[in-house]
Amino acid sequence: MASRFNAVTMAALVLAATVQVAGALELGATMPMTTVKMKSVDGKEIDLSDVAGPKGTLVIFSCNHCPWVKAWETRIAALGNELPTKGIGVVAINSNDPAAYPGDDYADMVERAKARGFTFPYVVDSTSDVARAFGATHTPEAFLFDRAGKLVYHGTIDDNAQDAAKVEHHYLRDAADALLAGKPILASETKSIGCSLKLRPRG
Repeated sequence: MASRFNAVTMAALVLAATVQVAGALELGATMPMTTVKMKSVDGKEIDLSDVAGPKGTLVIFSCNHCPWVKAWETRIAALGNELPTKGIGVVAINSNDPAAYPGDDYADMVERAKARGFTFPYVVDSTSDVARAFGATHTPEAFLFDRAGKLVYHGTIDDNAQDAAKVEHHYLRDAADALLAGKPILASETKSIGCSLKLRPRG
């Protein structure tokens, strides 16, 4: 598994800062689907407007079963728990169809959030329409919005899923830090590396 991660990340992230993913929200786009209610692991129904922070909002498409999510999960949890204390709201969204991957069902989401110590909402996109509106294609995949709800960063977590000690570019953290400091985000778009989303059939 280590060789797979290393080979793919090295090849795919070399030009990460300049990659535009077809179909995804473009930089500067307004956050979509802000009033769609989604069930969180605490049982509450919330929407993206509920989690928006005074300085921005981070939306991460995630799931339970994907090995790439698992590899980055400790870093995602740490950043996701930290940013709300600085004014950036955070939410993780599971848009996968549990009929395709039973491990992505709600009960497993509750257990995973508890095991990883998430203090931010982890919600179910029950129709997968939120993922479609964002143009999300992978887990994990991050969308960072400023206080006006405009997209300022889209892409991956960092440049080494397998080994946190060998990360050279902390793309998402650097973007959040720049946003908080009111500075330009140097790498505003990177290529999302991970498992393909397994969306529910359209209703």
